Parts: sequence; C-alpha cells; structure tokens
Amino acid sequence: MEFKDYATVAVAVMAIFSSFAGGIRWMVKHYLNELKPNAGSSLRDSVDRLEIQMDIVLKLLENKK
Repeated sequence: MEFKDYATVAVAVMAIFSSFAGGIRWMVKHYLNELKPNAGSSLRDSVDRLEIQMDIVLKLLENKK
C-alpha cells in the first residue's frame, strides 16, 4: 500500500470516530437539557409537579389519621 492509501484509511477512521463522538455529544446535550426547568415541558418540571402533589397527598393522609 502506498502513503495515500494509508492516508485515506486514516481519514475514513477519523470521520467515523468524529461522527460517533458528535452523536454522543448531541445525545448528552439533549438529555441534559431535559433536566433543566423550562416553564413546564421538561422532565425536571414534571418531577417537581409530582413532588408537590405527593406532598399534598401525604399531608391529607396525615390529617386523616
């Protein structure tokens, strides 16, 4: 094999690794964005609402006893 063949293989491998790394970066950024409150539609907002509702339910149950 000549130098240009090695260079071609190296560029192809780097392209594959960089696209894989870019995909991972996009996924991490997307999932971390769900953990920030954003006025109601994120996973974090849903968890906060559930915590408030559970506190209300627990207070009602304690008052019932």
